[in-house]
Amino acid sequence: MEYRILGPVQIWAAGQEDALGGTKQRTTFAALVVAGGRAVSDEYLSRLLWDQSPPNTAAAQIHTYASRIRRRLDPHTPLLRSRAGYRLLAEEVPCDHVEFAHRTRDGLAALRAQEYARAAEQLTRALALWRGEALADTTEQLVEAERPSLEEARLEALEGRIEAELILGRHRQLIPELTRLVSRHPMRERFRALLMTALYRSERQAEAMSLFRDGRRILVDELGVEPGRLLVRTYEAILSGEVRTLMPHQLV
Repeated sequence: MEYRILGPVQIWAAGQEDALGGTKQRTTFAALVVAGGRAVSDEYLSRLLWDQSPPNTAAAQIHTYASRIRRRLDPHTPLLRSRAGYRLLAEEVPCDHVEFAHRTRDGLAALRAQEYARAAEQLTRALALWRGEALADTTEQLVEAERPSLEEARLEALEGRIEAELILGRHRQLIPELTRLVSRHPMRERFRALLMTALYRSERQAEAMSLFRDGRRILVDELGVEPGRLLVRTYEAILSGEVRTLMPHQLV
């Protein structure tokens, strides 16, 4: 059995997908999985399921969702009722977001240890666990509560993987991907710094300089702040030619 929340919420058992019925049942299950064995109160589940307008039958409906989920679980994976709410004790069940966290931690540790090929491999494998937007097909309330932290972890893994590949000399191959990422996340400075570095190492210094100026204008216009240390040091390294010898993580 395997739980998946990095995309559509699913249980996989014996090679078969179980999409857990409707949106509210998927939301209840996903909230229990994300809680990692901690109790999830009826009050919190009610907010996730109905926002500020729960029906009079909310408690009964939550009990029904829990009962239906329990029937889908392995008999050795208890879904417990307590005074505080429900707890899913599933430490032994593989879950994609837990595996993603482990692989990301290993990959970023390898990056810091200058084991760049291992870092790129581990982070690539971590990112391959994503099948779309996390917690797809659940309520807006759960998405708003939990997706931002999951998405931030994904972006950090993506930055680390790209940095490792950049250090391994794959700068030309990375430019299209980084260009898309900078367009989607124009105020995320690390993507911009990595693209500046890739452009410079591809003999496109003018474009790298223009990218810095565009980023500075966006930050000033949108947030009223100057570029951070990473962007400024990348820009200075390009001016001095140090980008050929400095690694991106040394510019932080």
